[in-house]
Amino acid sequence: MSKFTPVCVTLGLLCAGTVLWPARAAPDSAENPTVLSFPTYWLQDRTAQDDSLPPESGPGPVTGPPGHPYVPNGAGKQQTNRLGDLSNPILKPWVVEQMAKTNDAVNDGKVPFIARERCWTTGVPGWLVFAHAAGMWVVQTEKEILLIQELDQQTRHIYMNVPHSEHVKPSWYGESVGHFEGDELVVDTIGMNDKSFVDNYRTPHTDQIHVVERFKAIEGGKTLQVTATVEDPGAYNMAWSAVQRWKRGPQRQILEQVCAENSYEFFDYDVVPIPRADKPDF
Repeated sequence: MSKFTPVCVTLGLLCAGTVLWPARAAPDSAENPTVLSFPTYWLQDRTAQDDSLPPESGPGPVTGPPGHPYVPNGAGKQQTNRLGDLSNPILKPWVVEQMAKTNDAVNDGKVPFIARERCWTTGVPGWLVFAHAAGMWVVQTEKEILLIQELDQQTRHIYMNVPHSEHVKPSWYGESVGHFEGDELVVDTIGMNDKSFVDNYRTPHTDQIHVVERFKAIEGGKTLQVTATVEDPGAYNMAWSAVQRWKRGPQRQILEQVCAENSYEFFDYDVVPIPRADKPDF
């Protein structure tokens, strides 16, 4: 018998299965909640919510190059396509070379894709900037925390107070284990494959990537902030950090938003195909 029945998405509702150990109730009405007992629903509320924020100090994530900042839809200005800043000192030469091809394509008038637009699974820390104007739900028990993006129901499993497996089979999300340090949730992730990107500038990584995230409720529990620190000696010259924030949202049910096949002739743009399997993986 499994430890818990799976989370299911049915008729647009989130159905958390029966848990076989005491669950932490999410205090959605609490005045000053902490991550020790998560409120259920969070929503990104800044315009460029699918971009990482820089850390307070030290090397930061890839952003737009000087003179060409990314302008998202809804910013009150003409929207721009992303160009990655290839002068960021974190990037190894092969990463710069790969990202330069994407920049060249944008400069030639092509529209770059990001993971959510072509139904690609994201990894960590790309998961933190995957959604756009969609919510994040938290399902918390003593032994596991689920972080669920409303968009495409992308779900992360964080196993609490256990060590990493001795042999981790590479996967899109890898293996995440967590523990509490004071009022912070610390999540350590290893074992990712090299198929995803760490951001929406299509910055690649290798299977050596190691990510540590620190989740903390700030501003009296109204804001959830995560600082992700990334190490990958195969892709980056140094460790670097990025920040994401969510605002505590009004309680509501999760909506089913499934990414599915659509037009391959997207206004005559040369779009990247939606992933498909030629054979089952089971």
